[in-house]
Amino acid sequence: MIIRNYFILLLILFVSCKKDYPETDVDLTDYIIQDGFQLKPVASEPLLIAPVAMDFDNRGRIWVAEMNGYMNTMEGKGEELPLGTIKILEDRDGDGVMDHAKKFLDSLRLPRAIAHVYGGLLYAEPPNLWFVEVQNDRPVNRILVDSMYAPDGNPEHQPNGLMMNVDNWIYNAKSHFRYRQKNGKWLKEPTTFRGQWGITHDNFGRLYYNDNSRQLLGDYVLPNRTTRNKFLKPAHSVHKLLTEDQRVYPLHASLVNRGYAEGILDKDSLLVDVTAACGPLVYRGGMFPLEYDQNVFVCVPEANLVKRNILEFHGDSTSAYQAWQGKEFLASTDEGFRPVSLSNGPDGALYIVDMHRGVIGHHAYLSPYFKKKAKEKSLDTIINRGRILKVESENISIATPVNLETATDEHLLEWLDHPNGWVRNRAQQLLIDRNKKGLVNSLVNLVKEKEPSISQIHALYTLEGMDTLDFDLLLQVAKNGEEQLAAHAIVLLESFVNSKNTADFLELGNGIIKEKSLFKDIYLASSLGIWAHGSKELLAPLLVEYSILYKGNPIISEALVSGAETILEDYKVILDQNDFDRSSILYQMLLESIQNKADAILNPIYVSKGLKEDPRTKGAKIFRQICAACHGINGGGNEGLAPPLVHSEYVSKPIERLALIVLNGLKGPIHVNGNRFEMNQAMPGLKNNETLSDKDIADVITYVSNAFADNPQWISEESVGELRKIESQDGNEFTEAELLELDFEN
Repeated sequence: MIIRNYFILLLILFVSCKKDYPETDVDLTDYIIQDGFQLKPVASEPLLIAPVAMDFDNRGRIWVAEMNGYMNTMEGKGEELPLGTIKILEDRDGDGVMDHAKKFLDSLRLPRAIAHVYGGLLYAEPPNLWFVEVQNDRPVNRILVDSMYAPDGNPEHQPNGLMMNVDNWIYNAKSHFRYRQKNGKWLKEPTTFRGQWGITHDNFGRLYYNDNSRQLLGDYVLPNRTTRNKFLKPAHSVHKLLTEDQRVYPLHASLVNRGYAEGILDKDSLLVDVTAACGPLVYRGGMFPLEYDQNVFVCVPEANLVKRNILEFHGDSTSAYQAWQGKEFLASTDEGFRPVSLSNGPDGALYIVDMHRGVIGHHAYLSPYFKKKAKEKSLDTIINRGRILKVESENISIATPVNLETATDEHLLEWLDHPNGWVRNRAQQLLIDRNKKGLVNSLVNLVKEKEPSISQIHALYTLEGMDTLDFDLLLQVAKNGEEQLAAHAIVLLESFVNSKNTADFLELGNGIIKEKSLFKDIYLASSLGIWAHGSKELLAPLLVEYSILYKGNPIISEALVSGAETILEDYKVILDQNDFDRSSILYQMLLESIQNKADAILNPIYVSKGLKEDPRTKGAKIFRQICAACHGINGGGNEGLAPPLVHSEYVSKPIERLALIVLNGLKGPIHVNGNRFEMNQAMPGLKNNETLSDKDIADVITYVSNAFADNPQWISEESVGELRKIESQDGNEFTEAELLELDFEN
């Protein structure tokens, strides 16, 4: 193993020492893209290897994070080696194809995310989140932003994404924290837990993400609008499944990890539903036909394809549907095609990061079925490759990328209304970084434009980033602006909460409620409790009016109760005095918050992160690496992935039943604490994991029992060895019925 790892390291060092390469020449005849579009290779090996994330700098150059050490063998050997790099790719002859590469950082262990922000580069290398300034394409003044960004765990289930949103906060997938630099200091605060791999936003600033078996999830509302009440965990406004349709239409019978399980493949051995969805992207490039604007594209690497979804907005909610039935936007029979992330480019094209690796599932989760089939098809030999592809419209000429590096202030102001969302976002951030107060009047005038435009939202948040917002401006925009702009103004007004401004806010609210705008009412409702904190008597009538109007609407009810954390008891008294419907969704939500406050039960995003690990056992570490991604680090479970372990019947006596689940896996449905869990995918067993001994498995079983059962138990490695002999009826995962039939008393 040492010799093999040495040669892998030598190969990567040799490749990374080169700078100039022959231009990419990739055969794309096995790829079928939707009519009216063309697929072009931008870069490939040996220019880059195993790319997982990309970003563009202000000159339009491509930066890539390479996870070179990931799954070079079916056993994952070499994963611990510092083989990863961050590279800068350049097109020096101007033909649109990369022909030069330089290392920016190397000797990284599984880097997973990068973002150009604040004049430098933010990058994730577990467990740390780092920020470095960039001078002459070299890293300087490195700062540790978060030492617990991606703590030890399975590489498939660690935070990633690093996406700057319109609101000037940086969001992540597989994380419940967001980040921002303000006055030279890095801020970190809780937010909704979102997705698994990849995150994106629309023009308004709503967030979209997904997980393995659900191709598109999203928030109905702007970030953190319904999470401010620490004693309420929102269930109706965030982390919502936007489409029930998980169907995929591959061109061929691709190898899928649990393809043997019932319902995974159809009669032609084609994948039926997504099993490894990732890398969603809201297209905002402005260079596709109009009907593609703000469509969400989703990577499905297990089936070698990219999906297209169309969003629909309903005032207080969002839904999506697949653009077509029976075909995909892009699909291939190339089993090395592994799209893992997507980007909007400075030229308006859609860019695809293709890891181009035969096996991208982590070794801890690979089934014996997959390992056998992958060896037969030589998928394990597709390594040391990587591609970046781009999609252009055939009928719309691609835009000439702007050079933000040399842009004047006037250009940046103009580009806040650019048709390309990537340009708009970057222009906003550069204006904030330059922080020229002389531009404030121009920005204010832009916000006040009579003709509604997306530039107004960007201008508003440029002012916010420069700390130059004005209460009267926000009030005017909230009253008279287009509804999306007005919603942002209502949100930003909260920074001016005081007794002097309350009467003006009350007048605003009384006007908005008469408009009957469901969209604006969400944001006004979410602010009422904040403003009422110091002016309950003044705001009470409007609070009651909104409560009565939306008592049966779960989304606006969450908005109302979320903003009311500091007045929960007073809010209840006000409603009771007005004979409010106590059976309503809103009232029950309010009661739940009051009880949670009394019992000190917090929304999990506000609970201190991490486990109380017993340093004397290995079980906790194994649990974090393999089990926590689905069951939650605190055993609370994850919707659509795995049921909770806390107080579960299957974690209590007999421990042998828990051991059989851990060894062999479990396929749903299953009942836990009286609730039925469908489990979209079977839980994999550990007995075929060659890196785990019987002692290791005994440790993790014992840890789970001690951590989550009411009556902790212990199991020996000898018992684990004996239990290996017990198999399910079909030799694969157990079902609930089979487990309940087993008698462990005799």
